[in-house]
Amino acid sequence: MTLNRRDFIAKATGAIALSACPAIASAATRPEPKFIWSYLAHFGVNSWKDVPLETQDPSLPEKWLTRCCADHVRFDEPSWRRISDALAKAGCNQIIIDLAEIVVYPSHPELAVKGSWSVEKLRAEIARLRGMGFEVIPKMNFSACHDTWLKDYHRMVSTKKYYQVCEDLIKDVVEIFDHPRLFHLGYDEETAAHQAKHLFAVCRQGDLWWHDFLWFVNVTEKTGCRPWIWSDYCWKHKDEFMKRMPKSVLQSNWYYGAEFDASKLAENRRPYVEAYEWLDKAGFDQVPTGSNFSNDVNFAETVKFCDTKCNPSLLKGYMMAPWTRTFAIHEEKSMQAVAQMADVIKARG
Repeated sequence: MTLNRRDFIAKATGAIALSACPAIASAATRPEPKFIWSYLAHFGVNSWKDVPLETQDPSLPEKWLTRCCADHVRFDEPSWRRISDALAKAGCNQIIIDLAEIVVYPSHPELAVKGSWSVEKLRAEIARLRGMGFEVIPKMNFSACHDTWLKDYHRMVSTKKYYQVCEDLIKDVVEIFDHPRLFHLGYDEETAAHQAKHLFAVCRQGDLWWHDFLWFVNVTEKTGCRPWIWSDYCWKHKDEFMKRMPKSVLQSNWYYGAEFDASKLAENRRPYVEAYEWLDKAGFDQVPTGSNFSNDVNFAETVKFCDTKCNPSLLKGYMMAPWTRTFAIHEEKSMQAVAQMADVIKARG
């Protein structure tokens, strides 16, 4: 007998009786904070360079090796438990899970790697996080710069097969996450420069970029989820972006520097900061994104700047994106990000 997607997921999770498993039962709890304090967590990490880790000299810098793709899951569960506990204490109320290769997708199990989680294991983790008070949001990056996790399909961008696979995956994830209100599609950094060290580089441009992006928006909205993206495409395409971007798409501009006076930045970097005001004036809902990636003041300064410059009715929250992998060796940096969130949340009230 052939199972469809919904039956497959129901069968997987139904194997554990709800009454006997509080963690699974708590999946029915759906926190939806009015003001978002979000943390981006990388469960899957095959989203950067398409250079296989297995072919690299292990003595190369750790920063390079962690960005290579691997044939196995790289996720430290004990470390994540400690981080998520700290996030709950910090006042964080939303976790964005960047999925990539972490799960065996029901419609396309060929995308799995060694150690990819079952659907039931991922759903149990979602339930655990919801039980801690977090809204849990899926992220799948469909930027051609960050889709190594799609394996062979990442070389089929904009083809009939590509569209079918991506639609299948979005539907899988919406079911696994019990139809979340938001779905992060990534869509950042699709430029030649960002793929200079990739083995295979592809960039959609002009009308093709918009065709595919709006296709993803349509597929996501048909599931009942609101699309959410990184907003950096607007940095070099401001007028076009403001004209063609649907207001239904939640925006996350990002800037990780310490200086927020655009007049003091190099001309090519000014849009990184100015985009917050561009989006606000155009009437877009925003979740501005800060980080401790480059320094320890950016997150607080992001909140300070956007609280001053943006319309409160359009400001839906803030995201901390430390860009640490969930590895034990990155835990200290992750915890520093959590501590910065805690300080800002407490100070803002």
